[in-house]
Amino acid sequence: MTERPDLQALRAALARVNDPEIRQPITDLGMVDALTIDDAGAVAVTILLTVAACPLKETLTRDVTAALQAVPGVASVDVTLGVMSEEQRAALRTKLRGGAPEKEVPFAKPGSLTRVYAVASGKGGVGKSSVTANLAVALAAQGLKVGVVDADIYGFSIPRMLGVTGQPTQVDDMILPPIAHEVKVISIGMFVPGNQPVVWRGPMLHRALNQFLADVFWGDLDVLLLDLPPGTGDVAISIAQLLPNAEILVVTTPQTAAAEVAERAGSIATQTRQRIVGVVENMSWLELPDGSRQEIFGSGGGATVAESLTALTGADVPLLGQIPLDVALREGADAGSPVVLGNPDTPAARALLGIATQLAGRTRGLAGRSLGLTPTARA
Repeated sequence: MTERPDLQALRAALARVNDPEIRQPITDLGMVDALTIDDAGAVAVTILLTVAACPLKETLTRDVTAALQAVPGVASVDVTLGVMSEEQRAALRTKLRGGAPEKEVPFAKPGSLTRVYAVASGKGGVGKSSVTANLAVALAAQGLKVGVVDADIYGFSIPRMLGVTGQPTQVDDMILPPIAHEVKVISIGMFVPGNQPVVWRGPMLHRALNQFLADVFWGDLDVLLLDLPPGTGDVAISIAQLLPNAEILVVTTPQTAAAEVAERAGSIATQTRQRIVGVVENMSWLELPDGSRQEIFGSGGGATVAESLTALTGADVPLLGQIPLDVALREGADAGSPVVLGNPDTPAARALLGIATQLAGRTRGLAGRSLGLTPTARA
């Protein structure tokens, strides 16, 4: 007969359960309020939700039940859901922020090791959002912790492309971003009812971006991608102010007219003193059934932009990849299933995965990282 487990064994099992939104153990977050087991092996546990309207309470209940039932000697599990008090939520916010002051952009701190990529384009319609969504998912599939900010306030489309349908959970003034395909996502589209347009001037745009960066709990990200609106307007300027360490990834098409405009978007780096990580050429060609290529929008635009920006900045700006026209890419974006996951063997997916591999190979910064040195006494 299996002996009744003690509370320490039960807590050890609960320590393996992560909050589905915060992605940290519920025991570390102070969510386990009460835990008992009787002589018959019946376990009763009370889990405190961050907010009463937690959208993933069923997932949490299922995970807690499964973890406790796996402990030898447990006959049954009864999960009761409660809600944190104001004091408990305040303690949770402090813990998640690591004691840092509130309203602080963590990615702008000198010790931040997160690679920040601002995906920019000179004009709309070049597939910048599709590139952002697929790169984010591809990077996450390689084991990196990834976040995406849909900074295209007027033309937000990232939620649809990543299949995000729910709204963020708000813990007082802290926002927990939805997670899709292991990518944390935030967009103004999550706060706007239906397909209602956003009609804001510059100061409101800046405030929204600041909230996305400072009020959202991102955790320790390896990569943060920002899907910028086309052009060099208010949002690009705000990003340069809020995230001076952000690197620019320029998206263009092969068309000469698009390439010329893309150069302007990239050249903003000379004024903001930001680095350009590279150029991505989208819609490069259409692969025909006989294996030949039809260059519908011309050719050479991406290479031209890369060469021009290299000359302008005095630093190497590589052409990271060329993405062919692919029906699967469009279908995946409409369905909320990025092509790099749904159809990874298609030409567009292979090109995007190649670009993601190059970005993933760039190590996190050394700023703030311990070098493991120990001072010694002078002779």
